Amino acid sequence: MNDQVREFEPNGEYEESSSFGLGLTMLFIGLAAGALVALLLTPKTGKEMRRTLRRKYEDAREVMEDIGDQAGDWIEKGSEWADKAKSKMPPLKRPFGR
Repeated sequence: MNDQVREFEPNGEYEESSSFGLGLTMLFIGLAAGALVALLLTPKTGKEMRRTLRRKYEDAREVMEDIGDQAGDWIEKGSEWADKAKSKMPPLKRPFGR
């Protein structure tokens, strides 16, 4: 089997998915840094800038809470699917009466 196609390695590590997660994390960090630099370089007064930063921070916090809620829902749904799949599988027969 081709090593690039396999996602699960025999030693229990997820090679490709971890690099994908790292890339996604770096993308979000870059976007946040770029947005912060753009906000800081705009010609606004200090009071306006603080107000804008506070709004952006609150918006970002709400978005992250929503993403956290969705992730929790997905985990719960996945657990339900796993339980259903386990209940439909026949019990394993152990060789030699173990």
